[in-house]
Amino acid sequence: MQFKLTDVRLAFPNLFEPRAVNHDSEPAYSATFIFPQTHKAHSDVMQAIEALGREKWATKWPAVKKELEAKDRLPIHDGESKAHYAGFEGQRFIATRSKTRPLVIDRDKAPLTGRDGRPYAGCYVNASIDLWAQDNAYGRRINAALRGVQFVRDGDAFGGAAPASSDDFELVVEEALV
Repeated sequence: MQFKLTDVRLAFPNLFEPRAVNHDSEPAYSATFIFPQTHKAHSDVMQAIEALGREKWATKWPAVKKELEAKDRLPIHDGESKAHYAGFEGQRFIATRSKTRPLVIDRDKAPLTGRDGRPYAGCYVNASIDLWAQDNAYGRRINAALRGVQFVRDGDAFGGAAPASSDDFELVVEEALV
């Protein structure tokens, strides 16, 4: 089920090169999206989870949902579990990953690369994700796959400085150089 998150904060972006989380995992692209519980994304994602759960597990969904909530196996999480990281305290978040490189674009839909300096951890983005239900040998859960990220606006960078903007500089006049 494809889903769009608008104007959410980006954390742990791994958008241009796949990385393994640990020695046993396959390299993948990933990103985490942070937002307050009052953000429209929270209620929209919860409604999508309900629809997806009913579709996948039908009449078993209420019991399966309780199990998934108890084991923290839904795609939306309480930011308090990562409160030791900047930006998570008092928020909700969705962690995503994908083996396929996500689309990464600027506000004007121009493609971005890692050398562009954005998106970066702490900025605000729109994100396209895919919610899907898992019920296999690895267990039951509802996952979120990363499809794409659009840079929206600057924010306080996590763990480093945001790239400079042209507004940070004055116009240099040739006479001033002499």
